[in-house]
Amino acid sequence: MKFIRRPDLDPQTRIHIVMLAWLHQGLYGKMTEIANSYRISRTFLYQLLLMATLQLETLFSDEKLLLQKDHRHLESLLLLLRLEGNCSLLSIAAILKALEYHPNSVGYLSQFFHSAGQTLPSTLVIPSKTVVFYLSDEIFAMHTPILVTIDARSTTILNIELASDRSADTWRAHFEALADHQFVSLGMASDRGLGLVAGYQAACDMALWVADYFHEFRDLFEVLHQLERKAYAAIGQEDDAAHQFARAKSEANLAKRLHQYDTAHHACEQAMALYDQLAMLLHLLREALQLCSPHGRLRTVENVRAELTLLFDMIAELDCAAITHTLKPLRTALDDLVVPFAQTEAIHAELRAVVPHDALDFLTFHRI
Repeated sequence: MKFIRRPDLDPQTRIHIVMLAWLHQGLYGKMTEIANSYRISRTFLYQLLLMATLQLETLFSDEKLLLQKDHRHLESLLLLLRLEGNCSLLSIAAILKALEYHPNSVGYLSQFFHSAGQTLPSTLVIPSKTVVFYLSDEIFAMHTPILVTIDARSTTILNIELASDRSADTWRAHFEALADHQFVSLGMASDRGLGLVAGYQAACDMALWVADYFHEFRDLFEVLHQLERKAYAAIGQEDDAAHQFARAKSEANLAKRLHQYDTAHHACEQAMALYDQLAMLLHLLREALQLCSPHGRLRTVENVRAELTLLFDMIAELDCAAITHTLKPLRTALDDLVVPFAQTEAIHAELRAVVPHDALDFLTFHRI
């Protein structure tokens, strides 16, 4: 049951969390594992790390470091606060003032980050041809699009540029710049942006396009968040009704308040049940989209298609009007959703022709 109120983390627990995070920095997935283990958000975990680091720097420094004494240290701190801590310029300025760093004005910080950005190339420079799988998307700054392509395996930013629009021609130039910098694309995963997909297919006509699951299922998971908020609201209403019943004195008022509580209790149970049911089905949906089953067997296109169809039908049966509208485009895009499994089947068949079956099954179980 998700709706459980738990006591705050005591100082010793917070210290232990920071120690674990320090020990496992750089290990993929460890921060998420620690956050899930202690039932905290990754944002809160990184906030603990940042504050602990600042405290230790202050504790073990012989004197407050000034810009004139350690320019490189200050630059590293500014970049960490901005990129890892996601701090605003006002927050960074306040931190620098508290640590007695100079200069610490917002104007200086703005100029520093602008200059740092100007020194970086838009496209990553590499010495030789490299085969990569693209993840591409658009972000916005003051309503102006920024085109971004990263490497799916390392999450390295390959190309990021401020653009005038998101048309197919603009995206085509973006991908051609990557080709000019010796990147060879195996394929790309993205949302269904018309300019993005058309531009990629124009620049890399033989490469594979794959639907990005995050964008495909985002609206469905947003329904889950809506149901969560409604469930919490229903819990609050039930709690209020219980307090009103406890304060009632006359027999008539007791009967009225009891009826109100019964109504609120029934609505609360329904809201929590609807959330729990959708949460369970979406958990099964996540599992169905994994390339390999928990037993180490590759999922086939036919099996995944059948699982997704069954899950969509079960989700549609829930008493929620918002789900029907959200499921319609997913049913239409079912062929696109199973493309990664078709690719995996093809690769697996090629490997079975040259790798002993027992060895390949072992590698499949331990690597996928």
